[in-house]
Amino acid sequence: MEKINPIPEILGETTDVESWLIRAGLRFSDLGNDAASIAIRKQWREYQAAVQRCCAVLHQPPSSVQLIGDYANLRIPGGTSTIKLTH
Repeated sequence: MEKINPIPEILGETTDVESWLIRAGLRFSDLGNDAASIAIRKQWREYQAAVQRCCAVLHQPPSSVQLIGDYANLRIPGGTSTIKLTH
């Protein structure tokens, strides 16, 4: 029996915050001023810096690169843990 993965594998990186948030099932409108939202905004800035460095070194667009290693946890908002946002 084939294993069915309900979440398609994420290929490539993005410069669009909405696309990045969708990876964790979030929307920009979900973010507030709470600690989790502030952490996600900080992670977005770190993610974008890592993507820009990677693209510059490889001379490739974001959609053609994929962060790995220490930067892989930046790919999905909240890293490997689930962050619950409350208003």
